[in-house]
Amino acid sequence: MSLKESLERFKKQQEKCQTTLSSIASTKAAAAPRPAPAAARAPPPAVKFSNDTERLQHINSIRKGPVGAQIKRVIDLLLETRQAFTPEQINEACYVDANANKAVFDSLRNNPKVYYDGRRFSYKSKHNVTDKNQLRSLIRKYPEGIAVIDLKDAYPNVMDDLQALKAAGDIWLLSNFDSQEDIAYPNDPRLPAMNVDDELKVLFRSIELPRDMIDIEKELQKNGMKPATDTAKRRALAQSQGIPNKAKPKKKKHEISKRTKLTNAHLPELFSRP
Repeated sequence: MSLKESLERFKKQQEKCQTTLSSIASTKAAAAPRPAPAAARAPPPAVKFSNDTERLQHINSIRKGPVGAQIKRVIDLLLETRQAFTPEQINEACYVDANANKAVFDSLRNNPKVYYDGRRFSYKSKHNVTDKNQLRSLIRKYPEGIAVIDLKDAYPNVMDDLQALKAAGDIWLLSNFDSQEDIAYPNDPRLPAMNVDDELKVLFRSIELPRDMIDIEKELQKNGMKPATDTAKRRALAQSQGIPNKAKPKKKKHEISKRTKLTNAHLPELFSRP
């Protein structure tokens, strides 16, 4: 075989091998899995404040508020719970930090509605009674009557006990005609019954009371008695608030004739004959 033929043959073999290699490479490329396209990335979450931000802002507004507003929050807490609280417990319950605010601490300690034993604060009512029996005993100490408004904060169910004492006949609950404030009077059965002389009954019936409550109060003061009402003050307050005074209708006077029967039916116990 000549040299030329050998070169031709070798060249053909190289081309054949190159073709084979190209075919193998293309086959592998087709069989190889294609990489999945990159998934779309989710946008980063929006920056949010802490869940406590609103609460912290609320606490901050309370502590920067007026001393009087903070005192009211504490007194409301003590009144509703009827429990004793340390300054730390008050801070946890209503966010008033008495330890960090000397003005608040001193105001609490000196408040007439607050009792401080050196460690804890608790609510202090005007009258120290805790049950119905103590309430009855207290009212019996005030024969001239005691204002119900001064008893309302004594203990939680004091109003129910007042109604129970009234139903049992132990006390009277009367509304002041002018101020519409309820007054509790004792009805002590231990007191002896009082007999009223007939002449005193006639004298009582013959007295005509002034129509204006202010005049009645003046007459009481002239006789050394303290009125339970202050009509002038009440009317001035109502006028400053724009509340008009209700004009009372004038009662038509009836002439007394021989046929007129004089009665005082609203006080049967006072004028009953023995």
